[in-house]
Amino acid sequence: MPWPNNSPTPDALPGIPDAELAQLPVELLAILQRETEEALKRAKAAKARLDAALTVRYTTCAAEERQAHSKDTGTVRFDDGDFTVVADLPKRVDWDQDRLGEIVDRIRRSGDDPAQYVDIAIKVPERKYASWPENIRSVFEPARTVRTGALKVELLPQGGAA
Repeated sequence: MPWPNNSPTPDALPGIPDAELAQLPVELLAILQRETEEALKRAKAAKARLDAALTVRYTTCAAEERQAHSKDTGTVRFDDGDFTVVADLPKRVDWDQDRLGEIVDRIRRSGDDPAQYVDIAIKVPERKYASWPENIRSVFEPARTVRTGALKVELLPQGGAA
């Protein structure tokens, strides 16, 4: 079904109040949803290509700058023509959880408080919680808070048409 030329486009959506958008016909909302998803995919693909090109262009210079400053990671700045390039190589650290657990036990056994050195978090996967018998769940229930995320709505045409 064609829509009038004054129908909103994905580019116009940021300037339209939510309540006004909500009053549009469901068919138009479905079209806008599809067009917005397609535009987002195109934008993500374009950004990935541009980021890859910038990486190819500046990896060597950034590595040389970091080396000159005795840095393995972090942010360096250098010039390229009339532009300052800010190249950030973030540090990502992973910790072996089993080994950390052993270290925490050693700290405790020595009489020290491991919380002075590490953050300790206990997590209960929801899948495990759901499979527990009621008597076990009831023990944990006072420590459990359930929150909801944002509602996600997808508009799908009926009758198999995509």
